[in-house]
Amino acid sequence: MALSTLFRPVDFEALPGWRTDGHDLAFAAFRRCATRAAGKPYRSGSLGIAAEAFAPAYEEARSKANLDAREARLFFERHFVPMAIKPGDGGTGFVTGFYEPIVEASPVRTGRFRVPLLSRPDDLVAVEDANRPAGFDPYLAFGRATPDGIVEYHDRQAIESGALDGKGLEIAWLEDAVDAYFIHVQGAARLEMTDGTSRRVTYAAKSGQRFTGAGRVLVDLGEIPLAEVTMQSIRGWLRERPDRMNEILWRNRSYIFFREAPVDDPSLGPIAAAKVPLTAGRSIAVDRLLHTFGTPLFISADSLTAFGSDGFRRLMIAQDTGSAITGPARGDLFTGSGSEAGEVAGIIRAAADFFALVPRGLAEGEGRIR
Repeated sequence: MALSTLFRPVDFEALPGWRTDGHDLAFAAFRRCATRAAGKPYRSGSLGIAAEAFAPAYEEARSKANLDAREARLFFERHFVPMAIKPGDGGTGFVTGFYEPIVEASPVRTGRFRVPLLSRPDDLVAVEDANRPAGFDPYLAFGRATPDGIVEYHDRQAIESGALDGKGLEIAWLEDAVDAYFIHVQGAARLEMTDGTSRRVTYAAKSGQRFTGAGRVLVDLGEIPLAEVTMQSIRGWLRERPDRMNEILWRNRSYIFFREAPVDDPSLGPIAAAKVPLTAGRSIAVDRLLHTFGTPLFISADSLTAFGSDGFRRLMIAQDTGSAITGPARGDLFTGSGSEAGEVAGIIRAAADFFALVPRGLAEGEGRIR
């Protein structure tokens, strides 16, 4: 698999703010991928950054811990070659933000807590080329097993109207349907239970139906201008019009199922698609069909001031994915857990330059170093 022609080699000095970034924080996140990959290697993305090319960097990362910022910078410079990513449409890259909500929840349904988070149902099956029925929508990666074969799974409206009632799938119960919806969008949450315990839920599977963001629906209906779409503006609109909530939220046919996970380290986020815990300000969700998990990506966004007034210039590690994250220069920045992280994540919408750090052996083997 050859490296994509969307990659253009550049010097490290061409990365704005490279030398002043906190590389030790990025190294710690990268090292978690190195540890994970030792047991089960990641799948290579179609942009051509082969997972096996990370072997030398992973081996050294596993042998070291607690590097300071300078040592970590030299590590990345030693093992990688920066390459600018040119979006396929010739435009610029784009970043948004995501976070882990922390919400109050009940282990049982009560008069106050009536909105469930569900575990994966037994009749939900993965659909691949080998078992895809003739005429089945090629987009759908999941379906429902029936005696007559695989059919489309229930969508959000059907599930929230009772299609899975009585199956014992409820993990916990929330008070607010909008909170539940955004937990589906974020793919994880930390639950502060009414019995005093703390639990975490994270993505287990999805119905397979197409994702349509509430923000896009509200823009298309002329309710919120595109430039004003944030998580906060969407929540505000829904709060003021509860009678129209289902009209908007049910346009998103995708439904997420969860599994319970321990809260081993409250300073880290949930275990995501790369099977490592996310690091606030250093983990990025990418298009997993294109990118290889574990890839360091330097993101430069002058207009992004949610993390600081002088713009955003950081080395991130590809550790998650999402239905709305498509394209080579599209990313979702993990901001952390809780309401403050949510306030930051909710306003991130910024043009950004993407630079992939390609394993040096791969770049040299293809003659891509100038």
